[in-house]
Formats: sequence, C-alpha cells, structure tokens
Amino acid sequence: MGFLRVVARVMGRISTFRSYQLVLLLAAALAVVAFYYFGSERQNFSSTTKRIKQTQASHNTNRNDADLTVDTRLSHPDEPKEQGWEERGVEEDGDALTSRKADSEAGYQHYHVLMMFTKVDKSRSLQDKFRVAMLSMVKHGHFLEGEVLVLHFVSDQASQELGKRMLLELFLDTTFKYEVVFHDVVALTQKLFPIVEAMQKHFSAGSGAYYSDAIFFLSVAMHHIMPESLTRIVQLDLDLKYRTNIRDLFQEFHRFPPGAVIGITREMQPVYRHTFWQYRKENPQTRVGEPPPDGLPGFNSGVMLLDLGAMRSSALYNKLLEPSNVAKLADQYRFRGHLGDQDFFTMIGMEHPELFYSLACGWNRQLCTWWRDHGYGDIFQLYYRCDGPVYIYHGNCNTPIPDD
Repeated sequence: MGFLRVVARVMGRISTFRSYQLVLLLAAALAVVAFYYFGSERQNFSSTTKRIKQTQASHNTNRNDADLTVDTRLSHPDEPKEQGWEERGVEEDGDALTSRKADSEAGYQHYHVLMMFTKVDKSRSLQDKFRVAMLSMVKHGHFLEGEVLVLHFVSDQASQELGKRMLLELFLDTTFKYEVVFHDVVALTQKLFPIVEAMQKHFSAGSGAYYSDAIFFLSVAMHHIMPESLTRIVQLDLDLKYRTNIRDLFQEFHRFPPGAVIGITREMQPVYRHTFWQYRKENPQTRVGEPPPDGLPGFNSGVMLLDLGAMRSSALYNKLLEPSNVAKLADQYRFRGHLGDQDFFTMIGMEHPELFYSLACGWNRQLCTWWRDHGYGDIFQLYYRCDGPVYIYHGNCNTPIPDD
C-alpha cells in the first residue's frame, strides 16, 4: 500500500536524528497512517455532509410534528405543593389536546389564556412584571368545580426553564385547578411566517419583513395554527395586574354581537391620531383617529379575546388577511405602523368595525402617558379618560402600576 512506502522512507532516516526528533517523526508517521486509513473509510466530506443534512431534516420533521413542549400540573387545594410538576411528556399537538379533550368529556371546562414569554431569562424587568401578573391572578382567581385554567406560554428554552421555577412559587397559594403549556417560539414562528409575511412590512418597526417579527402577529393568525378543538383563547400581555377574577373576563365572549371575532379595548392615547396623520389631512371630516365616544381611536392589544371558531368561519376576516387586501387598505389609509397585531386590528377596524367587540376600558386600563408629553397634552385626557371600575391595570411603556 502507498502509506507503507511512506512509513519505510521515514523509518530509514531515524538513525540520523536525535531522540527528540525521533519522537516527532514517529508522530508524523502515525498521522500519515491515520490519514490513509480513515480516508479509505466512508467518513469523507460528502458522506459527512449527507449525514448532517439527514440529521437536520430529521430534526425539522420532528419539530414540525412535535412543536409543543408541555408540562402540566393540575393543582388541587388539598394537594401537597411539594410534589412539584407532573411531567407528562406530551409532544404532539394532537396528544396534548386529546388529554384535555378527554378531561372535557369527563366534565371539565377549560379556560385558555396565552402570554408571550420570550427572553424573560435575560430581563429582570420582565421577571418582575410576570411576578406581579401571576400573583394578582392567583389572588383574585376563582373557578368552579370541574373548571380548569390553562396557561399557554410562547417561550424559548431558557425562559421556559425559568418560568417553571417561578410558577411553582407564584402558584403556591392557588385555590383552583390549572394546567401549564409551553409552546416553542421557533416552531410557532415557522408556522406563522408564511401567513403574515406580507403584512409585516406595513406593521413592523423594521424596514422589511423580518422572520423573527412574525411572532408579534400571533393573534392575527392563531386560528390557522392552533388545533380546531381550541375555539376560544384570551391573549394577555405580561405587564398586567389583575384586580378581579380572570374567569369574569371570559364571560365577555357571550356579549359578542353577530359577526364579531375579537374582543379588544380601545387605545387610550392619541397613538393613531398621530399614525393616521396623512389620511386625516386628506380627509378632514374623518372619525379616524378621533377620541371616543364618537371617534375611532384604534385598539390596544394588551388584552384580547380571540374567538378562534368565529375567526375560522368568518369569510370577511380571512379575506382581509390576504396580502393584496392588506396592501390595499394600508395604501388607502396611508398607514405605516410598528406595533404588529395591534396596528393590523386597528386598520381593519377602521373599515370593518363589525369584526370587533369593544371591551370596556376597565378590562385594559392602560397607564402609559407618553403622548401627553410629546405634542398632544391639550387633547390627551380625551383619549386617556376611563370611567367605571378597573378590572385590569396595564403598565404599558414601563409605567408603574398602583399598589391597590
């Protein structure tokens, strides 16, 4: 073999070198042998590349089929809290929902809540907001026998691990049954991106349709990516403080008028008076951007009731998701936003208010006053005023939330 001739030539010169050179030459000879030997195997560049691609394909296939990481714990008032999480190892959408469906058939009624929970491990501010939200939800939460609160968190892996630990502490004094479901943010983004890519350039902070921005449009297309057995869900921001039973919010679904698919509160700052400035200039008599009660101030997405069943069956709503119709409305209203789903709902709400049920402002009492100090102080209170009881405080733009 070729490599034996190389070794022979090397060994013939050994006597002319000192001992330390002998060691170096022996190492070189072994390297040559190893190169020839392993080079004759099938572990070459082409086969290695093929193996990597096969591994990636297998990983992607598994992730598409099993895009939920589910940790579930039914907490009973008389259960010892030291037991911790019950790891059920459910991997597929169908399996996860089958377990809940079985509970439902046995008489359980589930109330589904979803929150974004990404990069929380890197932000002490988000952790503090989450703590306030969960403690206040537990404090005021009350569900009937046979009812379960299902908490969905869209999360990255590091935040998920942190969330598990925090929830064990924060839900220590809960008096109702609950389940926790962590959704992989990457898997959901993969599903969302083809649906919302066209609208991102109109409603994202960047100058294009960034892939990672797709998750900010989750509520827009949730009816397409969640299983059909999930028919209603409430999406909530993390920076909330609850002053009433979260179960009461779900009763608002029963107030939806025919044709409505989403329950949402109005925006309580002149954000859209500003954003629609060009359209308002061209249409001086418009209600667009005007304050309540007669104007159309736009929406705030901090608290949203999503009737997924109605969203699926609404021909009008799904038509508005088509790229050509998104572009048409954005051009008609001279609209360019940066707040994701909130901008989209606001824009289509100007044209089709019948798609929305207006929640009382007390269900999303926004506290941010940024626009008061940036050019709109004279009319700010027309937007900011909220009469009636406050059920949920929203500390948007990092505004402190009252202690009461």
